[in-house]
Amino acid sequence: MKKVYVAMSADVIHHGHLNVINKAKELGEVIVGLHTDDVIAGYFRVPLLGYNERKSIVENIKGVAMVVPQDTLDQVPNLVKLQPDYVVHGDDWKEGIQRNLRERVIETLKQWGGELVEVKYTEGVSITKIEEALSQIGTTPQMRMRRLKKALEAKPLIRIIEAHNGLTGLIAEKARVEQDGRIKEFDGMWVSSLCDSTAKGKPDIELVDLTSRLNTINDILEVTTKPIILDGDTGGKIEHFVYTVKTLERLGVSAIIIEDKIGLKKNSLFGTDVSQTQDTIENFCEKISEGRKARVTNDFMIIARIESLILNAGMEDALKRAKAYIEAGADGIMIHSNRKDGKEIVEFCGEFQKFEKKVPLVVVPTSYCHMTEAQLQEAGANVVIYANHLIRSAYPAMVKTAESILLNERSLEADEYCMPIKQILTLIPGGQ
Repeated sequence: MKKVYVAMSADVIHHGHLNVINKAKELGEVIVGLHTDDVIAGYFRVPLLGYNERKSIVENIKGVAMVVPQDTLDQVPNLVKLQPDYVVHGDDWKEGIQRNLRERVIETLKQWGGELVEVKYTEGVSITKIEEALSQIGTTPQMRMRRLKKALEAKPLIRIIEAHNGLTGLIAEKARVEQDGRIKEFDGMWVSSLCDSTAKGKPDIELVDLTSRLNTINDILEVTTKPIILDGDTGGKIEHFVYTVKTLERLGVSAIIIEDKIGLKKNSLFGTDVSQTQDTIENFCEKISEGRKARVTNDFMIIARIESLILNAGMEDALKRAKAYIEAGADGIMIHSNRKDGKEIVEFCGEFQKFEKKVPLVVVPTSYCHMTEAQLQEAGANVVIYANHLIRSAYPAMVKTAESILLNERSLEADEYCMPIKQILTLIPGGQ
């Protein structure tokens, strides 16, 4: 029989996929090149289903003879290997971001006389609309909690942005840009103690208690589906921390990051300008260990934040603590620095890569904001957190609007700083 190659992601199967497969099986034996998880995550988003789950589904579609992994968005490597007589694809890739991929397929098929067969695009099918519908259905705590680990497994680097209420949660959930044939979006949300306190008009000294912070988390949980990482400050007393872990896990929060300091909380960006005391390695390791014991599942992550570079304790101390915290069971390490050049972060990352036992490495490029995600990934980072940017950008805009109204004694001049009221009404699902 003739060999027919069909490439697909098959994360959300719809009748458009079946139309393509039905056409392919008319031409011969159907081989499906199934995009791997990292391919989908690289150009779109972390797939809802893992590769093996999607493979099992596609293998059971009538007419599919074989499923092979396609580990690039480009079909050419698989085509050269398999040399199919036909490639079948929807005709929606003649324009737009996939146009170059189509041209490469056509040129490659010429080498052995293969043919590209295009199926008319199925009207009414939109992955974006399907995803919006799924988003409206929502998620469960267990499904949401697992998504952070799935993202870490599927992508070399994940990006997280702060959210401090339901509205900023929606921004983190929906913000999306298309660039160079790839869809870029945030992989999750960071609920920062600084931003939560600031939004409530209170100082960032752990004055906002856990009960109040849980209210903020619930507001975000109600309108989003992406994973949440909580800024847990010091984690408090060990006896209290175990209950915090249980509560967050029950809600579906994916991770908590706790810093190795004790006493009244002072923001790390102040460094040694204010009095800050680092916890002992032994006590902090015990806190990590007891938190792990309190978990019901392995999906909830406890990430240890090292303050050694902030407190001028030195690189050797930071690395010593990282090794100890990993041995104590930390699911990730966050290294913090307030140096603007980013050199000590790069140095730490380099030394961290030499560890025999490693966990995901988290960085927060607030001070060294000139560094790109590509540079941080190359250094060895796995998670980048943009820790306070939405609240920092919102405040000056609101002040400017308020001052404009005061100066002009009307709101006309302030309109240029405001989104249309109709857009506000339609921004929130169900607001029409």
